[in-house]
Amino acid sequence: MHHHRSTPCSARTPAHVAIIMDGNGRWAARRAQPRLAGHRAGVETVRRIAEIAPKLGISKLTLFAFSSDNWRRPPSEVDALMALLRTYLHAEIERLVDSHTRLTIIGRRDRLPERLAQAIARAEQATANGNRLHLRIAIDYSARAAIANAAICLALPISIERFARLITQATDDDASAPEVDLLIRTGGEKRLSDFLLWECAYAELLFTDKMWPEFGTDDLRSAVSDFRRRERRFGGLRNIAAEPRIAGA
Repeated sequence: MHHHRSTPCSARTPAHVAIIMDGNGRWAARRAQPRLAGHRAGVETVRRIAEIAPKLGISKLTLFAFSSDNWRRPPSEVDALMALLRTYLHAEIERLVDSHTRLTIIGRRDRLPERLAQAIARAEQATANGNRLHLRIAIDYSARAAIANAAICLALPISIERFARLITQATDDDASAPEVDLLIRTGGEKRLSDFLLWECAYAELLFTDKMWPEFGTDDLRSAVSDFRRRERRFGGLRNIAAEPRIAGA
């Protein structure tokens, strides 16, 4: 029996949390507001969650902001989303630097508006030394495309570790594909939607009906607590001898 990981996460803290931020549009609709108002409220949630994450032991936070499938949305919404992302990056640089947060973008960059691409480059450069939290935002991201692009570079024979590095390079990241410990999806849907398929091989999955603008710091705290209660064996056997006996269990 092969073990995919030799060292299961013993710290019981999800070092890498990935979030599919879903429900902005429905949140706005319920309030008879335009979808963009929901996206703006979602940006506030990003600020809150990025601020609390390191205090909960999270060192890497990957947020799904715009999938490659999202280009199919109405052009007016796409343009507004791109402008909102640019505004966020511009407004957050100082806060990210002060909080020792490193920001990087994963996904394609060649289809992004020039001004957004410039804002990304500035933000990545300004926050490059952040060592408290690595905030990764997925824009024009598709996990299947990343895996397919990695396969194009394939030189057989190849190890899983080497292939993981190729996947990472295919999404413009700079380390080997970081495994996700905990994946959260807000908005009530229960699917991965082409997000971090390779990296979520052993992730704990948590789905919540809360819309992203409603997802608060207490929700993240409770998700981390839930993660700590789950037993992660990575294909190995349960270590019964090492577990304290619980009466009535």
